[in-house]
This record gives sequence, C-alpha cells and structure tokens, in this order.
Amino acid sequence: MLLEEITMEQFEKGLSRTRTVIVPFGSVEEHGLHLSLGTDTIHAYELARQTARLRAVFVAPPIWYGLCRSTKQHAGTVGITSETLKCVAKDVCRSLYKQGLRDFVLVSGHAGGTHMASILDAADNLLEELSRSRFAVLSIIDLVALLPEGLIETHGDAHAGEVETSLMQHLRPAYVDGTSPREFPAFPKFIVARNKLKFWPGGVWGDPAPSSPQKGRQIIEYEAQSLSHIIDELENFED
Repeated sequence: MLLEEITMEQFEKGLSRTRTVIVPFGSVEEHGLHLSLGTDTIHAYELARQTARLRAVFVAPPIWYGLCRSTKQHAGTVGITSETLKCVAKDVCRSLYKQGLRDFVLVSGHAGGTHMASILDAADNLLEELSRSRFAVLSIIDLVALLPEGLIETHGDAHAGEVETSLMQHLRPAYVDGTSPREFPAFPKFIVARNKLKFWPGGVWGDPAPSSPQKGRQIIEYEAQSLSHIIDELENFED
C-alpha cells in the first residue's frame, strides 16, 4: 500500500491488515558518468514497492536527501547534515506512529557509513520514545550481501558499478547514459582527506561493464524476498 496513492479510508482499512511500514531513504548523489543522481532513492523505493507486492505492508514516500560525505565534491551531489537527517527520520516515524504504525523498516539505497549511522541513531532514540515501536535499519548493501553466489561478478562492487547499473537498466533504462570506467576509491586509511576528488575522481566503486537488465530484475526480486523475510523477523521480535 503506497501512502501517496491510497485514500484515508483505504489507510484505515489497511491498518487491519498490517501495522508495518517501509520508509525508503536515498540521496541526490553522483553515480559516475552514466547513472542519474537519483539512483539510490529509486532503488530503495522500487525495492519497497516490490516488497509490497509480496506481502501486506505500507510504503511511505521516499526521503530523497541523505548525508553524502565521500561524494560531496562531485558534480550534482546535494546532501544534508546528520542532524537534519536524524530530525527528518524521527519526525516522519513519529507521525506514522501517531497514525497507528508500529513496525518500521528504514531501508536506504544510500549506504554511506555516516548516513547509515544517523538513521540507526534516530531509530535507537525512537525506541525509547515510542513504547510500542519496533525498528529494522538496513541498506541495500546488506541485501546485496544476501544475493546468490555468482550473480554479481565484480568483487567489492558498491556504487555505480555492476549492481546499480543493472538495476537502473531494469528499473529506469532511460536514466542510463552509456557507461563509466571500472574504478575503486583510493582513500588513505585512517586519514580524512580534504580533497576527496583526488582519491575518487570518477565516482564509481566497482565495474559497470558486466551489468545487464536481466541481472537488475533478478537483483530486485531477490532483495524483495530478503526484505520480506526481515519484516517477518521484525513483526515477531520480542526483547
């Protein structure tokens, strides 16, 4: 049940079927020379939509902006602060809770470490505030790790490479403009670089070359199945 498409009467009836909502998070961020700036958000939202085809679950409209640390100097990246991200996450979930939702799945198409830490921190704060709430927090990288062995050819593929290019070829082929060279960032260990472009000029973390629309379809289907299993665990979780 997509919140932006249903009426208030349909929402009320939906609460008799489920109290679970998926809140997709993304980013407006560079994705190499060939993928659109909205790739992360599109991925998270389409994953949520695919999961809603498998089970009764509410899907909130995506939160488009995220915390982009390593890519903030690349053209087109538009980010927000950790404080803003946490406030948005908490405000949205608080409002959903007031509307009767109890189980929250915060899934992010953007998997940056500081970005995910902010969402996790927001969820942890809300657990103490909202007494009947339960939270699952994960990124698409967590779901990619659960894909069948051999589906992805590129070891360490993470950003604008084989996985995301395949997904966009399947989900939004018009948003794919050619390809980009294989690349992996070369940030120094332990040192925080001021000139991030020096160590990651092309904005690709992986290899787009082995991508295909067929892989993209398989990836989103497997991810939705995995997310559905995680929702099962969440809805039956007690601590």
